[in-house]
Amino acid sequence: MNVMSHLVLKLSRPHKRLIMIAVDLTLVPLAYVFTLAVQQRTAPVSVLLENGLLLLPLLLVLTAAFSTFLRIPYIRLNAYDVKGMGRIGLLALLVAISNAALHQGGAVALGAGAYVVFGIVFFLFAAISRVAMLELVFAFYRRISPRRRVLIYGAGTTGMQLARALAGHESIDAVAFVDDNPSLQGLIVAGLPVLRPVDIPEIVTGRLVHRVLLAMPSLSRPKLVQIARQLEGMGLELEVQALPSFAQLIGEEALLEKLKPVPTARLLGREAVSRSDEVGCAHMAGRTVLVSGGGGSIGSELCRQVLACKPVKLVIFEISEFALYEIEKALTPLAQETGTEIVAVLGSVTEPRLVRRILRMHDVQVVLHAAAYKHVPMVEANPLVGMANNVLGTWTLAREARAAGIERFVLISSDKAVRPTNVMGASKRLAELVVQDFAARSDGTIFAMVRFGNVLGSSGSVIPLFQEQIARGGPLTLTHPDVTRYFMTVEEAVSLVLIAGSFAKGGEVFVLDMGKPKRILDLARQVIVDAGYTVRDDDHPDGDIEIRITGLRQGEKLHEELLIGDGLLTTGHEKIFCAREECLSEIEVASAVRALREAAATGDEIAARAVAMRWVDGYAPHPVQPARMTAVSGARPARVE
Repeated sequence: MNVMSHLVLKLSRPHKRLIMIAVDLTLVPLAYVFTLAVQQRTAPVSVLLENGLLLLPLLLVLTAAFSTFLRIPYIRLNAYDVKGMGRIGLLALLVAISNAALHQGGAVALGAGAYVVFGIVFFLFAAISRVAMLELVFAFYRRISPRRRVLIYGAGTTGMQLARALAGHESIDAVAFVDDNPSLQGLIVAGLPVLRPVDIPEIVTGRLVHRVLLAMPSLSRPKLVQIARQLEGMGLELEVQALPSFAQLIGEEALLEKLKPVPTARLLGREAVSRSDEVGCAHMAGRTVLVSGGGGSIGSELCRQVLACKPVKLVIFEISEFALYEIEKALTPLAQETGTEIVAVLGSVTEPRLVRRILRMHDVQVVLHAAAYKHVPMVEANPLVGMANNVLGTWTLAREARAAGIERFVLISSDKAVRPTNVMGASKRLAELVVQDFAARSDGTIFAMVRFGNVLGSSGSVIPLFQEQIARGGPLTLTHPDVTRYFMTVEEAVSLVLIAGSFAKGGEVFVLDMGKPKRILDLARQVIVDAGYTVRDDDHPDGDIEIRITGLRQGEKLHEELLIGDGLLTTGHEKIFCAREECLSEIEVASAVRALREAAATGDEIAARAVAMRWVDGYAPHPVQPARMTAVSGARPARVE
């Protein structure tokens, strides 16, 4: 049997066409005899058969000619549809007319009804033969190759179209539907039973299902992902795939869902500060400007806005080769328009020889220091590297800047430096103390720093994380339902940094007005809604995306602050304030830097943390045990950076 199966399936296309013609020719005498058997009124059957034997050869020739002309042998067995059956009907009509004409010209004529019956019988025999041959071919395929048995989830329009398409597939068997709609359960749709989703484990086991196809394109992506996870949660070792609708495939509907742009004003709870290209450019126009960390989220925007000020040269200092390549590629066309030379420097600000050479070789006049490790959990897990980069890197760059006679040095700081509870915040506060010390001892270089909170859309920040989680179908993860953060757009933050830098006289801690802090739980809900989905919670169990609480991480605050002391001084810009804060003495800073260098050299994390605990006011690290996944009232929440 296997040998026969292989022989049949390996037939060439011309051989298959000859077989199809031979089948149709065989059906002609069978239909003729059947017609005579039921139509015996005009003459004895024996006489009609003798007459028919003379006419049949000519009728067979005409049948072969008509079949070839209509290209019926060229139609694949698994591709027969209404048009294919229509061609067979036309062939039956032509054969019946030819039979009538031959009989009228012969010795014995049949009644008109006989020719009609002959045509109908021939059509039925031809149609049935196609079905039988297709089943025979399927049987051969089943014997020589394994079949993939699939279960279709969704008995709607797409599911029915899929079932019909798979009905003619040579290696896939659709075994049943499952659907959540109770009115469909128990029915037969497209030849398959519609069963309940709760019975999927029994269906998979009993019907040997290999794969589940989700044929519900009208559902949102999160809902499809939820169903897929439910199937995986049943402990079934099978593949789950989602299919687009036919309307999507032909372009009537969008094939892929896209996250909608998030309205900035709604996320901030205020209007973003409008950017002015002229303000803040006075101290950079016609000068050489160095931006450390120029490939990062804030550093790259600094480079873009600095270019708008038309400096003579822009030196981009970056430790990441890929980030440096990307920002240089992006800025080169802009630099050509402004006539600015771009210099890409690959290296770390902790390398004094490299820093010294770059500052002097390119005659740098302004330094914007944005290079820092800022991801709180990452720095918490790697305190030595984080503190070495953030503190010792700042000290090295500031020292070499003063030695080279740089005009202006601006440190980009963070609200996490205020009474920090994590290593990252402590390192940023130590960096501030280093810059304040240099400011107090510098007669030529103006040292200042700008402190602000979270930047929307920056690497590692909460908005991109939420969008990635939505794209995966959720859930959004939040460490605590009451967490709040200050937010700004990167454009307004950098614009205000440049303006604040132009105000600097030496030693200032500029603080940006970031409006009211934003509750991250509200932000998570807003991102879900703006992406076109609904929040799934206790009140809305059929929503698309759930928000899940994971518990505060070690070193994470519920609420960030922008000030260490009390009171702010106004400046020439309504969104920029100046804070006069206490600083360490030269001896204290030198002691802290020396102790930190020794800790880094010996790989002593405890000693590094001890430096922060001794010199950073308010630094009180405390372990936070992660909470189990819990639901917030009205939601199951999401994570924040």
